Amino acid sequence: MTALYTLLVILGIIIIFSLYNFFRQKKILNTLSEDEFRSGYRKAQLIDVREPNEFDAGHILGARNIPISQLKNRMKEIRPDKPVYLYCQSGMRSGRAGQMLYKKGYKQLYHLQGGFKKWSGKIKATKKYNS
Repeated sequence: MTALYTLLVILGIIIIFSLYNFFRQKKILNTLSEDEFRSGYRKAQLIDVREPNEFDAGHILGARNIPISQLKNRMKEIRPDKPVYLYCQSGMRSGRAGQMLYKKGYKQLYHLQGGFKKWSGKIKATKKYNS
């Protein structure tokens, strides 16, 4: 019985933590529909936070690849005085990237609702061949 209570407490903590992160992310990161994203990303810094192999397989035209795994070390590449448009495959990693940038003073943060998998606009793929 004690194991069940422990499990329920842990599950409750996970749910509370998830809800806290969800609402915090909503407060600091503006989620944009594809049309809203498309209308603003050309005047902003467009950052793809997916890993290089995902980026090479296809990305939004004009995007820069700064994987979330490298973001802390590469933040200097992103200007804090200009809007930052983020996207990943589904929206989870771009949300975390937005939180990381917000902690470092970035305020104009936007991300694509549903991520790259919902994008229907122009894309570019980098083909790599093994010789």
